Amino acid sequence: MQALKQLRRQGLSPGVVSRGYGRRVQAPLAVERDMPAGQCGDEPLLLHLRSGAPVVVGADRPAAARELLRRHPLVDIIVSDDGLQHLRLARAAQLIVFDERGAGNGWLLPAGPLREPMTPRAPANSVVLYNATQPTTAWPGGLAQRGLAGATSLAAWWAGEPASETTLAGLRGRPLLAAAGVARPQRFFSMLRDCGLSIQELALPDHHAFASLPWPADAPDVIVTEKDAVKLDPSAQGTTRVWVATLDFRLDPTTEAALCRLLPAPPRPPPADEDAKAHSEET
Repeated sequence: MQALKQLRRQGLSPGVVSRGYGRRVQAPLAVERDMPAGQCGDEPLLLHLRSGAPVVVGADRPAAARELLRRHPLVDIIVSDDGLQHLRLARAAQLIVFDERGAGNGWLLPAGPLREPMTPRAPANSVVLYNATQPTTAWPGGLAQRGLAGATSLAAWWAGEPASETTLAGLRGRPLLAAAGVARPQRFFSMLRDCGLSIQELALPDHHAFASLPWPADAPDVIVTEKDAVKLDPSAQGTTRVWVATLDFRLDPTTEAALCRLLPAPPRPPPADEDAKAHSEET
């Protein structure tokens, strides 16, 4: 979402294509605010809710891109979420992200963490970012700046109200159950503890559907990630107070500048005389 904000600051109008994890229908689908996460995928729904950018999901990324442009002709740059291996989709720039595992054992999935073999140098038109405290491969790259931006109630989150550090700090001293249906739940738990919260951990499978509530009905306070919040109905929480902790994830200035240099320039508005000519022809 930070990348989408940066694109807008450059005068571009971004849209997003994504796979939509867990979808049974493969045809492209435009994500809508009131759409169940199971229909479009939790991460695409979160991207749409948080950024306001148009999002289309589909296993065929070029088909999803065409559908995105058909629906939103003013989009002038497309961000493909988790799309490095979709080589049929041309790209001006690639952002390659490694976490603490780096290249791991150097093997491809499922034997290792890699989706394609490592090369001596990063591919052309690529920027490398480490979502870790230090670089974890030999490729030069920047370090992501990550932490918790704050917290808000589940109902307020769905209403679009921003999270606040004050609300997060107000949860200190309470017995909290922290639930996380993400790939690396311990990272979320560590960030909560770094903010001074006392938590009981509830690690759930990645993309957990929340078909039923995984915590006791009498749990007083539960805190979740935004990826989990998109699958939770505020009206179905009973007496439990559910809080949403929001992530503050930023590119370091060097990485941001390197990525911007690879991107196309925003379209220029037509000269004033052409605007006047077009107007006179229309009238």
